[in-house]
Amino acid sequence: MSFELIKEHGDHEEVVFCHNKDLGLTAIIAIHNTALGPALGGTRMWTYDSGDDALIDVLRLSRGMTYKAAAAGLNLGGGKAVIIADKTKVKNREGLFRAFGTFVNSLGGKYITAEDVGTTVKDMEHVFAETPFVTGIPESLGGSGDPSPYTAYGVLMSIKASVKKQLGLESLKGLKVVVQGLGNVGRNLVEHLVKEEAEVIISDIDTVKVEFLKDKYNLQSVSPEEVVFTECDVFAPCALGAVVNDDTIDKLKCKIISGGANNILKESRHGDLLVKKGILYAPDFVANAGGLMNVYVELEGYSKDRAFNKVEAVFDNMMEVFEISEAESIPTYLAAQRLAEKRLSIIAPLRVHHQGRNSRPFATLKEVMERQG
Repeated sequence: MSFELIKEHGDHEEVVFCHNKDLGLTAIIAIHNTALGPALGGTRMWTYDSGDDALIDVLRLSRGMTYKAAAAGLNLGGGKAVIIADKTKVKNREGLFRAFGTFVNSLGGKYITAEDVGTTVKDMEHVFAETPFVTGIPESLGGSGDPSPYTAYGVLMSIKASVKKQLGLESLKGLKVVVQGLGNVGRNLVEHLVKEEAEVIISDIDTVKVEFLKDKYNLQSVSPEEVVFTECDVFAPCALGAVVNDDTIDKLKCKIISGGANNILKESRHGDLLVKKGILYAPDFVANAGGLMNVYVELEGYSKDRAFNKVEAVFDNMMEVFEISEAESIPTYLAAQRLAEKRLSIIAPLRVHHQGRNSRPFATLKEVMERQG
């Protein structure tokens, strides 16, 4: 792993390499910015081709979390973690995640973790055994559980804002929406879209997931090879990122891109090319902020109603992005960055960088639970 990569991928405050030979843990925690509060971001478990690939991923994702929290109006900084492992081959998940929890705890609250791709609510329960600095733990322990329903609801709000901006419509009824990826976020998004009476087309590499939702809702499906190029009103990527790239951009047949995936644009210049093609891009870190909003409510003392109400702000946040884009004649991805940077510039001078346990702006989840008896 090259230290040059850290310099190349953002001005990070801290990068921690975690290793426990006995329990098979190899992980990286990246803390990008804590000017607004402690860095909060999920832990991803993935099989990377190399250590450098893992490092680049966690650096990009942690920087994205800084912008996501700032644009969402939350008093949180940006961080992320990756565990380098094949989730299907981990034999001792409790041991591995408790070992990871000790590393999270050693940061004293400067970084708060959560569920992400390849990890589960049960994994976060194991982390919680070693540290209070974790969210998305089971409801039985006072947490909010799986954050994906809130991420999906936020993506729905983003799609509604995008449809209003691009098509001048208040309803999704009859619009053709293609959902790529049927994990927890994608599946929940499909359910919302069906209720909105959209014409939903689904795709996933897991044919079992595809057939289940097809049968349940009488939906159409397309192959993973065709999904990006399917003609539609809205393309909603909810799998891994970089789906808009040099190989795909000229073949896109959608009017709007708004999904739950992170880093949908492989490079910033692809956002410029989308403008030339007349495709409205809803910046991903604004569109998929619902899960982060939910766990923020968990840190304050959890309420499902309050969480869903907070997530509805994604609509207004996205409309503000579109307004900045139009007013300044800049692509939406830059407008979203402006929105986040504006808040960082206003609030950051009022605070020092978050130092951990003794300077956190709110109680830990464990303290909230103790107050509730």
